[in-house]
Amino acid sequence: MPDDGPEMPATQRLSRIELPDAAPLPSPYAEADRTQAVADLLLANRFDPAGLPRGPYTLHLSLREGRLTFDIRDAADRPLHALVLALGPFRRLIKDYHMVVESHERAVTEGGNEGSIQAIDMGRRGLHNEGAELLTRRLHGRVGLDFETARRLFTLVCALHQRI
Repeated sequence: MPDDGPEMPATQRLSRIELPDAAPLPSPYAEADRTQAVADLLLANRFDPAGLPRGPYTLHLSLREGRLTFDIRDAADRPLHALVLALGPFRRLIKDYHMVVESHERAVTEGGNEGSIQAIDMGRRGLHNEGAELLTRRLHGRVGLDFETARRLFTLVCALHQRI
C-alpha cells in the first residue's frame, strides 16, 4: 500500500528529473503525458531514500537491459546511490497501460462519444493506480514515496518503455 505517512521536510523531495535522450515519444499525446508528469512531480513530490543525506535530490531515471534504474544524486548532480529494479513485474501493466492510452487517443481523435472516452480514462486511471502501488511496494524500505509521486513516476516508466 502507498506510504502516505507524516509530511516530510521539503528537503526529502526531487528537485530535478533527468530522462535519457530527448527523442520525442510516438505521439503528441504521449509526449504531453510525459511532460505533464515531470512538471507535476517537480511541483509536488515526496522522495525519501533510506540512508542517504537530506535532499533535495536529482533523479536520473532510465531503463537498461530490462531493468529500471533510479540513479539518485544530490542537488549538485553528484551520485549518491543507484537502485535497480527488474522490469518484469511491471511489463503487463506497462503493456496494458499503453493499449489503453492508444485507445483513449484514438477515441478522442475519432470523435468518440463522451461515455466511451470516460470509460477508457477510468481504465487508464485504474492501471495507473495499480502501477503506482507496485512501484511503491518494490521501493518499500528503500525509498519512501507518496501515492501521487508513485503515479507520476509510473507514467515516466511507461514513457521510457515506449522509447524502446
